[in-house]
Amino acid sequence: MDMGLLAGGIMIAFAAVAAGLGNAMLFSKYIEGITRQPEAQGKLLGQSFIALGIVEALPIISVAFGIMVLLGVF
Repeated sequence: MDMGLLAGGIMIAFAAVAAGLGNAMLFSKYIEGITRQPEAQGKLLGQSFIALGIVEALPIISVAFGIMVLLGVF
């Protein structure tokens, strides 16, 4: 078995798991914040979407590197 194939698969799998966990934690805290202060919903929504972009950046980069490893670029 080619180790590049295994490494690429692991990178893509961990990226998916990390994105799922990060999004779950982010939006659970968002909902918790809304239940504590409903009047701050608009401000929290904007901050949550900014944080979502930051949380999603690392898994997207990891998937890109995983695909490059799978294709043999590295």
